[in-house]
Amino acid sequence: MEILNSKIFGENLSKTPLLVFHGLFGMLDNWGSFGKDMGEFLPVHLIDLRNHGRSFHSENMSHDDLAEDILRYMEYYGIAKAHILGHSLGGKAVMQFAIKFPEKVESLIVVDISPKAYPPHHQGIIKALETVDFNTVSSRNDVEAVLSQYIPEKSTIQFLTKNLYWDDHKKLNWRFNLKTLSEKYNEFVSNAIKFGVFDGPALFIAGAKSNYILPQDHFAIRQQFPKADFVTIKNAGHWVQAENPVDFANVVKDFLHIN
Repeated sequence: MEILNSKIFGENLSKTPLLVFHGLFGMLDNWGSFGKDMGEFLPVHLIDLRNHGRSFHSENMSHDDLAEDILRYMEYYGIAKAHILGHSLGGKAVMQFAIKFPEKVESLIVVDISPKAYPPHHQGIIKALETVDFNTVSSRNDVEAVLSQYIPEKSTIQFLTKNLYWDDHKKLNWRFNLKTLSEKYNEFVSNAIKFGVFDGPALFIAGAKSNYILPQDHFAIRQQFPKADFVTIKNAGHWVQAENPVDFANVVKDFLHIN
């Protein structure tokens, strides 16, 4: 039985823990500052999704698979109930989990994603990643040069290259499982989460400069999460926690009553 890789802050605190899940092509390190900050108040588990970071690789990647991973993780660490936070793909995972295992969820925080199906929109990034030939590149700069031919935003390139590491053959490689993420992309991006209702406290956080959660999505979200509150973070796009970390952390603290 494979358990997701994680980094834990504040594990000696006796409060209900907060589990944090990153987005597509991300990893727990993206949430390091947030985890450290929140770990002063309650136990925080920053977790790598399957096929990402240092977690296990698998050919399966459905929302149900991700929800089952969360359940196994909680059972392994003896966590009866947790606050669950997910960004983007991680948000889809935690929504599916909350609907499937509501008794395990104290509260739900979803960052810049809704339960709906999204049209495929990462093809350019996937093509860029697949173009990198690890037999010919020998440095991070080489990889950035290849990616920059396809991806104009420097911040996106920096985000992706955080996933580079030297493998056992002394070659650069991606930590994420690009093969499965590319093959199963439609299964987890272009699919809505399964219908069901989570009746507990829920907070949906959107970036003001992002179009992932639109005002017209609120009605559909409340069909599945009737207690949903909505907050928009100013001066932030899709990577809300990175683009406006102070306001983001304050909103989460308010919701969890730890300010």
